[in-house]
Amino acid sequence: MAGEAKKAGRILIVDDDQDAREILQRLLSGEGYECLSADGGQRCLEVARAEPVDVILLDVMMPDMDGIQVCDELRKDEKLRSIPVILLTARDDISTRAQGMERGVSEYLTKPVNKRELFTRVKSQLHSRELDRQLERTAANIGKES
Repeated sequence: MAGEAKKAGRILIVDDDQDAREILQRLLSGEGYECLSADGGQRCLEVARAEPVDVILLDVMMPDMDGIQVCDELRKDEKLRSIPVILLTARDDISTRAQGMERGVSEYLTKPVNKRELFTRVKSQLHSRELDRQLERTAANIGKES
């Protein structure tokens, strides 16, 4: 089962808090996901450009770039714009949620993260990403036939 999950998902965990990154990595690795990590927004962009990832777990409050700014940069990049982003934050206000959704965030989780909810949201976004890829392959094949 762990091997199946590894094939299905590579997750980039972005948080300036090392303990938070390590906890998330331990939880997700325990479910068989392959995890990468970044300690800030700029590093997130560097890793995402260098390594293929399927989902980004992104903290909102970070010192170099906040999560909303990172989302803006991800959506500007042709290669990164389709990666699902799950925002993680200690702030549970409507304004932050709305800003995230306006920037194309897929999901929003409040810290401390509930383990079951985390797994459910990650699995959902991985499934959605795979469906998008299948649709792109089908469209490409149809284009070749025309």
